[in-house]
Amino acid sequence: MSSWLPERLVARGAAAALALLAATGPSWAQGSGYTGIGRAATPEEVRAWDIDVRPDFKGLPPGAGTVATGQGVWEAKCASCHGVFGESNETFSPIVGGTTKEDLRTGRVARLNDPSFPGRTTLMKLSTVSTLWDYINRAMPWNQPKSLSVEEVYAVTAYILNLGGVVPDDFTLSDRTIRDVQRMLPNRNGMTTDHALWPGAGFGNRTPDVAARACMKGCAPEARVASFLPDFARDAHGNLAEQNRLVGAQRGADTTQPPSAAAVPAGARATTVAAAPASTAARAAAAPPNPAWALAQKHSCTACHGLDRKLVGPSFVEIATRHAARGDAVDFLAGKIQAGGAGAWGPIPMPPQSLGDADARSIAQWLAAGAKR
Repeated sequence: MSSWLPERLVARGAAAALALLAATGPSWAQGSGYTGIGRAATPEEVRAWDIDVRPDFKGLPPGAGTVATGQGVWEAKCASCHGVFGESNETFSPIVGGTTKEDLRTGRVARLNDPSFPGRTTLMKLSTVSTLWDYINRAMPWNQPKSLSVEEVYAVTAYILNLGGVVPDDFTLSDRTIRDVQRMLPNRNGMTTDHALWPGAGFGNRTPDVAARACMKGCAPEARVASFLPDFARDAHGNLAEQNRLVGAQRGADTTQPPSAAAVPAGARATTVAAAPASTAARAAAAPPNPAWALAQKHSCTACHGLDRKLVGPSFVEIATRHAARGDAVDFLAGKIQAGGAGAWGPIPMPPQSLGDADARSIAQWLAAGAKR
């Protein structure tokens, strides 16, 4: 989401590529020499692929979203990674912060030139609001990209801008008001092309900001590392020797053994592998998934919780183990899923979740039964 990217250059390149595709697609298909291979993309196919939004808002779909609606979408689908107020957590860098009212007036974020400031937030760097809208639309949520509706993208963008003090609480962001927002961004005047990184006479200063001389003398020999498996990763995902095809010379190390015992002759290792039963992980992967596990994936629970390992939050198995002795485990867990909470597993809060009662109880029953996949 770095706002210094040359959006105009990217947009021009994308437009040129589309024009070239439209012009050459049919002729390539007809002149390729292979019958029945290749065809021109239909207008519908091009529209489905060409979803980027340019800094001049070309490509922006009609729609609208309020700050209040964006807050609800944010808490349900964004806050688990980016924090309830965009302050982030241990996973991602902050979205808001570091901007002032004076920055809104000048369009230049002063703290970008302050080496003592601890970090660079998204709103500190953002110079075109189309970049923010486009990135959310194409890439968020990270585990279900492109799943937000157009109205939800407008609403989440409005909420982020409100957190940064750019728009008021009652603001509605739409394809008609977004140009007004562009004139209020704190770093709208922060983009430059005077770094000489881009070719062409229309891109500012042509003198590079560094002057280096190539040196090809006294070079150190290239280091080559054939393989390295740290101790903490041994057998983390099952025995590697059981996860290779029984052809060729690659057999994989027996990660259930210490490094010295795993280094057995290739022939002996191949014999062991051939007779070895399928690992627990392989059997689990082959088995059909539990319906509750599919629900957890559908509602983005797996963005923060692994089955048997900690991600942002505790694993499902850890949750199941902690509450296994509770007589009211199903009711308790269903309530926690919907209401959220903080402090039970560390400093990172879990925002309230928007799934319905039936799905919440299904996941809770699965957890109370041991979280078996």
